[in-house]
Amino acid sequence: MGNVSCVFCACVEQANIGVVERWGRFERLAEPGLHFLNPFFGQCLAGVLSTRISSLDVKIETKTKDNVFVQLVCSIQYRVVKGHADDAFYELQNPKEQIQAYVFDVVRALVPRMNLDDLFEQKGEVAKAVLEELEKVMGEYGYMIEHILMVDIIPDPAVRKAMNEINAAQRLQLASVYKGEAEKILQVKRAEADAESKYLGGVGVARQRQAITDGLRENILNFSHKVEGTSAKEVIDLIMITQYFDTIKDLGHSSKNTTVFLPHGPGHVRDISDQIRNGLMEAASAQVNAE
Repeated sequence: MGNVSCVFCACVEQANIGVVERWGRFERLAEPGLHFLNPFFGQCLAGVLSTRISSLDVKIETKTKDNVFVQLVCSIQYRVVKGHADDAFYELQNPKEQIQAYVFDVVRALVPRMNLDDLFEQKGEVAKAVLEELEKVMGEYGYMIEHILMVDIIPDPAVRKAMNEINAAQRLQLASVYKGEAEKILQVKRAEADAESKYLGGVGVARQRQAITDGLRENILNFSHKVEGTSAKEVIDLIMITQYFDTIKDLGHSSKNTTVFLPHGPGHVRDISDQIRNGLMEAASAQVNAE
């Protein structure tokens, strides 16, 4: 139900405040509840004001310091002060228009001194400036400003598109830098791994050759001790011939090779036999001479 009134009584609902006049002049404020009026003395309920918080959205179009047109959406939350409801009732005919006019005045005086980026960063300062101005002005008319929120800042569509393109370009540039750094690190790591692999391969080859040398030396010494009259050169020749035949055997047994071309023939076999025979004869001759 709404506020009910008749000639002799008036009912004011909760969260409302009534204004009682006598012979057309303000007499008192009527709190929520039932009030008796005496029409013979000129009393009547002139009007009722709501004490609930009201919200007003104001859209302001202005220009920033760097010549960018923007539209600001400002939300003002206000209410009637109970103790000064008579001022709100008699002083202002349209409080919304009054509030909107002061918001326009403050915003259009402050925003043109700020760049677009500063406006986004300091929108709270703009709302604070509007709040201070409205509290000072509207308080005189019986209104209290509860909150002011700078809901949105909308630049011109062309400016928004340009800002998005700049942001995308900066992110692509940053991504390229990170990608280049990653590729650089990868190449460095590959080079370090390749160098380490070659170093270890060299160490392995050196150890292998050292082991072969030590083995040959040990075989030559053992052979020389067991077969008297043989020299180190003769033993090395015999070992080389043995390795030669072992190599041919391994090549023939390898499954990965289908055809192997070697400079090998009867003459080569005869040369090898002659070399072995000559080695044995020279060893025998040296033994006879020694006796």
